[in-house]
Amino acid sequence: MDFKNVVAHCKEYAFVYQSSEIYDGLAAAYDYGPYGIELKNNIKEYWWKSMVQMHQNIVGLDAAIFMHPKVWKASGHVDAFNDPLIDNKDSKKRYRADQLIEGYCEKIENKIRKDVEKARKRFGDDFDEAQFRSTNGRVVERQERIDSILKRMNDSLSKEDLADVKSLIEELEIACPDSGSKNWTDVRQFNLMFSTQLGNVAGEEGKLYLRPETAQGIFTNFLNVQKSSRQKVPFGIAQIGKAFRNEIVARQFIFRMKEFEQMEMQFFVRPGTEMEWYAHWKETRLQWHKALGVPADKLRFHDHEKLAHYANAAADIEFEFPFGFRELEGIHSRTDFDLTQHQELSGKKLQYFDPELNENYVPYVVETSIGCDRMFLAQVSLALQEESVPDSKGGESTRTVMKFHPAIAPVKCAILPLLKNDEGLVKASQDLYSALKFDVNAQYDEKDAIGRRYRRQDAIGTPYCLTVDHQTLEDNTVTIRERDSLEQQRIGIDEAPAIIRDNCSVKKLFV
Repeated sequence: MDFKNVVAHCKEYAFVYQSSEIYDGLAAAYDYGPYGIELKNNIKEYWWKSMVQMHQNIVGLDAAIFMHPKVWKASGHVDAFNDPLIDNKDSKKRYRADQLIEGYCEKIENKIRKDVEKARKRFGDDFDEAQFRSTNGRVVERQERIDSILKRMNDSLSKEDLADVKSLIEELEIACPDSGSKNWTDVRQFNLMFSTQLGNVAGEEGKLYLRPETAQGIFTNFLNVQKSSRQKVPFGIAQIGKAFRNEIVARQFIFRMKEFEQMEMQFFVRPGTEMEWYAHWKETRLQWHKALGVPADKLRFHDHEKLAHYANAAADIEFEFPFGFRELEGIHSRTDFDLTQHQELSGKKLQYFDPELNENYVPYVVETSIGCDRMFLAQVSLALQEESVPDSKGGESTRTVMKFHPAIAPVKCAILPLLKNDEGLVKASQDLYSALKFDVNAQYDEKDAIGRRYRRQDAIGTPYCLTVDHQTLEDNTVTIRERDSLEQQRIGIDEAPAIIRDNCSVKKLFV
């Protein structure tokens, strides 16, 4: 589905709205509507159950957004949490220098994709994409150019040679996307943290930061959690919470925002075992995505060449959004950097006594971190489809449908009386709704013709519709309609709650 259609559908069907829209909106800020918040909560429930409730050695935490400013000094965010900023002198627009260069490379990659798709059509089932990419002269040349550009950029950023980053932009003749101007300022570093002030303390001493990540709340509570919950290494601490980054260029709808939600788990391990656990969590997290029905070709690993200062290994799980493959989740081996930094700056020991080794040590950490908003966008992009279906006259019509996995669908079941002015049908429908509402998120809908109501439920991704008609009053049965197959069958009205509950249960994702 085209990305513009995804964005439009999200607004029209109560998934996502522009924040402060009546005041012309606030850039990079969005509100989740009635169905959006249900979908988001279901995604979070699936993550929490799989991460915490399914593991005896992983526990939860909800740390405060405000933390002592020394936390961010120890973590490196005060000194090193920067993006390379560049301004265009003519348009007065501000950009991330690395994203301009990556955008240039993406255009080359799009040309490669077009060559691949042409070859796929030409060779059909015999087509070997990997072989084609490695042997076709034009593709190989273009890929080498991409690799060369990105290597130079990463090397320059690692050495903080911002002058060379600007030189690269000029050599590639990259223009301002807004104006076409190539009149650039020098590249400079821009710290991404939002700062605020304690109300009763003036000056630098009262300076606080909105947290740019949720992980540090876990690290500062490492010993509290370990001792009070009596955990033994290896064990994990999981958290879902808001984080804030003053992004230079927030773009692509809810993919990159200044206020966003993270689902993170820090897994504390014995030093020397971190690479085994790193491999374990890479595979475990990939399977978590596939359980939702995400096709394998929509997911891929991207191993980091340029590692963060705290990591000895890092990989992203990338998802193919409508605008290309982008990071969905990160798995990082963070070594003992964070705990050691906090130990040194606070003067408090953050060590674990290992009874098997009979010694104290600072554990190593393997992190899994996924953006809840990006996961939401991935599921909406994957689910939203248009397809031809049979109509009531024997022909075909087009329907818009969201094929969410039933476990995360915002509404599990719609109860539809055939006629809204028939007291018997309305009462039977309301009774059925009352029987369902404690187990699943159900919806009662009596407005418009039954066909239109089916289409409306398809458009929000409801897996099942239960239609109450005059036969219901005679034999206590209803028609159940399945969203994807469009199959309809009669079932006993007393059977309906168990059928809906079982088929929409999150347990289905763990089978």
